[in-house]
Amino acid sequence: MFVNRRQPPRTWKKEDGWRHPPRNRQPPVSRFGKHHLSNIWYKQLLWWHPRITKHPSVFGGLLTSGILAVRVLKMYYAQMDGVILFLGYDLCCFFCSFCTFAGQELATADKEMASNTESGKSFARRDQLLEIEAQVQKWWEEKEVFRADSLETLPKLGEKFFGNFPFPYMNGYLHLGHAFSLSKLEFAAGYHRLRGANVLLPFGFHCTGMPIKASADKLCREIQKFGYPPVFPTIAEEKITDPEPQPEEANAGNEVAPDKFKGKKSKATAKTGGDKYQWEIMRSYGLSDEDISKFQDPYYWLSYFPPLAVEDLKAFGLGCDWRRTFITTDMNPFFDSFVQWQLRKLKKLGKIVKDLRYTVYSPLDGQPCADHDRASGEGVIPQEYTLIKMEVIPPLPPKLRALEGRKVYLVAATLRPETMYGQTNAWVLPEGKYGAFEINETDIFISTERAALNLAYQKLSRVPEKPTCLVELTGKDLIGLPLRAPLAFNETIYSLPMLSILTDKGTGIVTSVPSDSPDDFMSLYELKAKPAFRAKLGVKDEWILPFEIIPIINTPEFGDKAAEKVCLDMKIKSPNERQKLDEAKKKIYKGGFYEGTMLVGEYAGMRVQDAKNLIKNRLIEQGEAVIYSEPEKKVISRSGDECVVALTDQWYVTYGESNWKEAAEECLASMNLFCDETRHGFEHTLSWLNQWACSRNFGLGTRIPWDEQFLVESLSDSTLYMAYYTVCHLLQRGDMYGSDTLSVKPEQLTDEVWDFLFCGGPFPKSSDISLPLLNKMKQEFEYWYPFDLRVSGKDLIQNHLTFCIYNHTAIFPKHHWPQGFRCNGHIMLNAEKMSKSTGNFRTLRQAIEEFSADATRFSLADAGDGMDDANFVFETANAAILRLTKEIAWMQEVIASESSFRSGPPTTFADRVFANEINIAVKMTEKNYGEYLFRAALKSGFYDLQAARDEYRFSCGSGGMNRDLLWRFMDVQTRLITPICPHYAEYVWKELLKKEGFVIKAGFPGCDLPDLTLKRANTYLQDSIVSMRKLLQKQVSGSKKAKVNASSQQSKPTVGLIFVNEQYDGWKRECLNILRSNFDTATHSFAPDQEIMEALKESEIGQEANFKQTQKLCMPFLRFKKEEVMAVGVQALDLRLPFGEIEVLEENSELVKRQLGLERVEILSATDPDAASRAGPNISILRQNPPSPGNPTAIFE
Repeated sequence: MFVNRRQPPRTWKKEDGWRHPPRNRQPPVSRFGKHHLSNIWYKQLLWWHPRITKHPSVFGGLLTSGILAVRVLKMYYAQMDGVILFLGYDLCCFFCSFCTFAGQELATADKEMASNTESGKSFARRDQLLEIEAQVQKWWEEKEVFRADSLETLPKLGEKFFGNFPFPYMNGYLHLGHAFSLSKLEFAAGYHRLRGANVLLPFGFHCTGMPIKASADKLCREIQKFGYPPVFPTIAEEKITDPEPQPEEANAGNEVAPDKFKGKKSKATAKTGGDKYQWEIMRSYGLSDEDISKFQDPYYWLSYFPPLAVEDLKAFGLGCDWRRTFITTDMNPFFDSFVQWQLRKLKKLGKIVKDLRYTVYSPLDGQPCADHDRASGEGVIPQEYTLIKMEVIPPLPPKLRALEGRKVYLVAATLRPETMYGQTNAWVLPEGKYGAFEINETDIFISTERAALNLAYQKLSRVPEKPTCLVELTGKDLIGLPLRAPLAFNETIYSLPMLSILTDKGTGIVTSVPSDSPDDFMSLYELKAKPAFRAKLGVKDEWILPFEIIPIINTPEFGDKAAEKVCLDMKIKSPNERQKLDEAKKKIYKGGFYEGTMLVGEYAGMRVQDAKNLIKNRLIEQGEAVIYSEPEKKVISRSGDECVVALTDQWYVTYGESNWKEAAEECLASMNLFCDETRHGFEHTLSWLNQWACSRNFGLGTRIPWDEQFLVESLSDSTLYMAYYTVCHLLQRGDMYGSDTLSVKPEQLTDEVWDFLFCGGPFPKSSDISLPLLNKMKQEFEYWYPFDLRVSGKDLIQNHLTFCIYNHTAIFPKHHWPQGFRCNGHIMLNAEKMSKSTGNFRTLRQAIEEFSADATRFSLADAGDGMDDANFVFETANAAILRLTKEIAWMQEVIASESSFRSGPPTTFADRVFANEINIAVKMTEKNYGEYLFRAALKSGFYDLQAARDEYRFSCGSGGMNRDLLWRFMDVQTRLITPICPHYAEYVWKELLKKEGFVIKAGFPGCDLPDLTLKRANTYLQDSIVSMRKLLQKQVSGSKKAKVNASSQQSKPTVGLIFVNEQYDGWKRECLNILRSNFDTATHSFAPDQEIMEALKESEIGQEANFKQTQKLCMPFLRFKKEEVMAVGVQALDLRLPFGEIEVLEENSELVKRQLGLERVEILSATDPDAASRAGPNISILRQNPPSPGNPTAIFE
């Protein structure tokens, strides 16, 4: 049934595979009579077709396996000359029964839907699961099944599993994005627990940083401005949004260094909703005005949201040891002590220093703005430029006359200081807004106001942090200024107009090097070639015509004038061909940096990548340039202001230091990261990550112990806390706030105690903590560490996860370094981005109430496993509700009618196949769980197993199913689904199967080695039946056309002659041997066709007189077999199948008869001399469709 009523059911369309039956008409009469079951089936289809379209999830639940669905759908009704094609009698009986059952279910769904739509109440199947979950969670809590304690002896490999998850930030409710990443850890922990490991899954809550404090302050300001409760303006002001990325333009500020990495957009924008006011955001949580006012106290957030998160996670079924939960900040004195020890430890090791460094900075907050402090721009770092000072040659024009006596510079930001030898002019945006800003007593910089603000925070302003604009200017005011440019070949160059400059990047001033910049080359070329255009923009000829391209760099690919060559090669004809110019710029920049050689200057002959920094340093030393930095992309703080880059004097962690970096790389090399993309992300981060500001002066958190004016930054207190999980239950005694100090007082946790616990330090003799407690805490850490797995979204690779590696290698010995990280993409809902502003959003609690916990977990497992974004589909969750509840009902029926099933060991072919499919499911699911491929585990451990059960049920026929096999199936399926749907599994285990203990610790099911030959034999059987059914339909329809003058009532075929050829011979055998000898199993490829043909000519058949005729037969056969190998593997080249085809068909003759509606079948060998005569008048059919290994043919009489 449907639980989610917000999304209307999708309309079933013709292209979905169903032919819409005609309405208001009688079905065409079958030639087998109007009362034949094929007509009854047609009437059934007319009834249940519209109900399928109305209830697709119900229908999906009815077709509980892909195999069954395919087989049923293959029995589609098809009209030919107004006649319903014949379907076997028994097959029709089965399908009519199925239709009747489906009709009952769909009618029930109709009633339920109508009832629930009118009442608005919950739905029975979903409520059944919720009741089961509440009952099972009670069982778990009573027995403390997730409590994890260390043992006195250290665990061997596989005996313990310690997994953890980046604690969520507590400024709101947990949502499905949290649940998706967390589910990967939960499924992994469930798998290891099922295998018998001692599993520790703890969970904490992050409150450090500025978001909570900023939100609390916003509430205060809103009350002050709009009253209590606030009455907001009805006309909404413009909201802060993250603009769409703009194409890279021709200014130097948009140059992209060849060693810079570009990743996909992170989840930062998902952290802010569409509500403008904080009060409105809180109101959207369902809070009253009275409750909202309490959130003006930032510490109230810490007491409100974490307990609710615990409730939601318990309802989700998280297998957590809740004794070990905690919150961060100084509100928890035990964790506060741990973080202070960690900081002192790093400082003592020289890993924390105080220095001036460039950092992304919020002017409004007055402090650095790290990733977790941002509303948008997560992952953005400072981009360093060389700011070229192009001096305006006096006399100054009237607009600048007030600056006489001062040195006035147009300043251009560039990433390529080595190209300054080739300057021919400067570029300005005619309509751009500029200013003359006072840098010091002598120097004036002309730039955009945005660039001046960044400079002011980098100590390049007469008034620190406040740019002083002496003259406001436009780009038109700057056109034609004579300039003296550093390193330029020409003594004087001029500023010229360029219409494509962006003023939100760089300084709005661009220096022009047409030899190596496609944008500069095309803009200069256009101005030179178009006098009217020059006149329109006010450009004099003497400012541009005398200036020619100056070769400065030689590259093997592009020569001395790279921009000119690439623009000509790419046929770029205008400065407006943005896409082509961007592509050309990337080519030239990469080629010039890595392969270019300097042609001019004192570094002529040197490689560009070696000369670049030398030239940059020379310019700075001679006062012709300065260092300038700005955010590489726009960054908005959570307080709402646009961030700058500031040169700040604060405490930094020295990430990137050579020895420390080597240790981090060593740790990374030994870790299991589960996919190459994750490893590449870490390697890239280690290549650029440098010093990181670890202190803040605003927000919540732990005070820097030696400099208490500062707080620890939110990403710097969350790098080592996995170790704190191992002891916090003994310190905090289950209180997440650390307010219980009966066992230990926070002040007793000295550095000597922490060193003893975590670093192998000497016993703290001066400590007054009890000896048993100290030893127990040390035992806990030594038992559980290192942690085995940390699961996270991929966006944390660039900061938190890499910091975790660094801090572990600095403080802990190698045997305690992290063992594995598993990273995943973000979650979408119904193939669309999860967003509060669009309503496509679910909190974890909403998802559980809407679908149940297990159906939510089921859909999370099905959403995807890789680094790409996954998709949580509501229809999948709804279908899971139906699947799980119907499986319970089916098992109840099986158990109730247990005595009616066959007893004894499995004996029939169907028994052996089903037992083998169970074994395959066990092995494949164990492999998938072990590799943390949970979508694949769901497929092999549930979908495939259900398909095998349904096929078995259908194949047994009147002989019935084997009771022991059904019990094994129920046992195995219950265990295999346990990590994903533990409530359902626990209920089945206890209430239906009447097993002792808990299924979550019952052990992974054992199995015999799968028989792959038996699996192939069954595939052969099922494929053969499908093939013979098509032959039957074809022969019956052909017979009808041939006998148009005969009676309309044709006799029903009753006998099937099945011809089998079990081995290739003759030229086919030779072809297969040649293909096998010319196949490379290592590369899974064949030798060239020419070599195969040569081998064919040299073979025995190549020596025969009629080879040319045979060759015509060989060519399509060779081509077909090569394609088959690519599809199914090298087994396609076998001369015969690894089982007896005749034996398989004879053993399953009853199934064949039942499937094809025959009274008798005969299995004949095509190599039998009498086989042709047995075909009788239908010998032409045998000749048209000769049997071959794996492909029998049939004639029907």
